[in-house]
Amino acid sequence: MPYSQRDKNPYDKNHAENILSVSGLNSMARSLLESNFPAVIVEGEISNLSVPSSGHWYLTLKDKSSQIRCAMFVNRNRMVRFKPENGKQIIVRGRLSIYEGRGDYQLILDGMEEAGDGALQRTFEQLKRKLHDEGLFADENKQEMHSRYQHIGVITSATGAAVQDILSVFARRFPATRITLLPVIVQGAGAADEIVRAIERANNLAEKLGLQALIVGRGGGSLEDLQAFNEERVARAIFASELPICSAVGHEVDFTIADFVADLRAPTPSAAAELLSPNQEDYFELLFSTSAQFKNAVSLAIKQGRQQLTWIAKQLKHPDRRLQEQAQNLDRLDIRLRRAMSSNIASQRTELTQIQRTLSANSPKQLLERNQIRLAAGRGRLDQSLRSVLASRRSSLQTLSRSLNSVSPLSTLARGYSITLDSSANVIRSAEDVKVGATITSRLGEGEIVSTISAIAKKGP
Repeated sequence: MPYSQRDKNPYDKNHAENILSVSGLNSMARSLLESNFPAVIVEGEISNLSVPSSGHWYLTLKDKSSQIRCAMFVNRNRMVRFKPENGKQIIVRGRLSIYEGRGDYQLILDGMEEAGDGALQRTFEQLKRKLHDEGLFADENKQEMHSRYQHIGVITSATGAAVQDILSVFARRFPATRITLLPVIVQGAGAADEIVRAIERANNLAEKLGLQALIVGRGGGSLEDLQAFNEERVARAIFASELPICSAVGHEVDFTIADFVADLRAPTPSAAAELLSPNQEDYFELLFSTSAQFKNAVSLAIKQGRQQLTWIAKQLKHPDRRLQEQAQNLDRLDIRLRRAMSSNIASQRTELTQIQRTLSANSPKQLLERNQIRLAAGRGRLDQSLRSVLASRRSSLQTLSRSLNSVSPLSTLARGYSITLDSSANVIRSAEDVKVGATITSRLGEGEIVSTISAIAKKGP
């Protein structure tokens, strides 16, 4: 039963069951706290931080008027991604308990993160790394933006200084640019959703309104103030936009996730207007320069025309003078024609005389006579050549005849020699070529002798 409902005299020694030990009381209090506060989230400032050799963390979490002891064991504090320091504002997650040994009321911590800008900065870095790995920051995924848009949509607060800065710059630089404001809240709950819906609405109405680009931004502020532009859904809406988007959030030193995803980042809203608008002064300067060039060109053309007209006027002559000059030219041409004709006739006569001479020299009669003379001379030379050749051939023949007679076998036979042949008509050159009883034939200078061998005498050594 509850302790409060026990005997009204708890100090009566006769009721020992009503008396608690210190350990028992602390144990009951611990069970009561842990069962009723299993998970709490508390924000406060670190003080009395202690890190013993065990690796556990012991600290006091305080605010302006209160404090509570905290403990974070090593298996939990190793997951903390920053270094806790005295005076740092943090947010912790844990359970209430009592350290029974001292009866100290304490908070057992399971998680810890930096409060305010620190936590937001860590979330910012995590999302930045995630979107970078997905390619949302890659240059190849960005659309090209230029400075000559006719119609630009501006997504920002309708009451902030940013929209006034943007309108002021466009009015100064190029007032012909049409600006359509899509008003949104730029900080606090619901800001990110409004920005996403505005981007989607602008894309849906782009063709109808003729929108060509968007400026999404706001003025400067703390990291918490700019948080709407660090939301993942805003980044993905910018990435998915078919209209090119220029991000213009905060001051030059402020960077948001929207800046990294956008097709163009401007350091301020005014700078965005500068980047997306041509300078009308440049157009005026170009117009004045072109106008001056045109005037100079017209003046030069008129001057040259006048000079040409003056020259043509000087070239014009009185008709009588022109007729006289033409008559003189006609007389000169007539004289040149007569001279040319006379020269041509003389040349033709000379050429005709030369042709007549050539024909006379090449008449058939004279050619025939010359050929007959050449033929007679040729016959004489031919007869002489034949007689000379015949004489030379006769002398050569006699020489050859004498040579043949000197080596002829018949001449040898006529001098008393003979040639002996066997029965096969082979010349016998040695006694060994015949046998006794064989028939041999001896050919003489005049006639033949047929013999039979009766004996063979071989010549001794």
